[in-house]
Amino acid sequence: MIELGGNIKLDGFQNVDHASLIIIKKIVGNYAKKMQEQTPSFQELTLSLKDSSTTQINVQAQLKAEKTCSTEVSEANLFFAIDKALAEVLVQLH
Repeated sequence: MIELGGNIKLDGFQNVDHASLIIIKKIVGNYAKKMQEQTPSFQELTLSLKDSSTTQINVQAQLKAEKTCSTEVSEANLFFAIDKALAEVLVQLH
């Protein structure tokens, strides 16, 4: 598990190449900042990359705050999957 700043965790991303991991950290960091601004009770954001035997990439996002928000998304592109999952969690905060 990769930890970013203590309250952001990336699970299952150990085999992602370094260049992609830099982009993933930027995407996750931007969403985490928005989530922290919208909910003062932000505790932890966990993003999990699930192994899949198909061409689809499964990403699960979970935000622990005053209320827990979670979603799972399947996409062909890793970056789109992460963006879509985090966007759905952000929408659930409202």
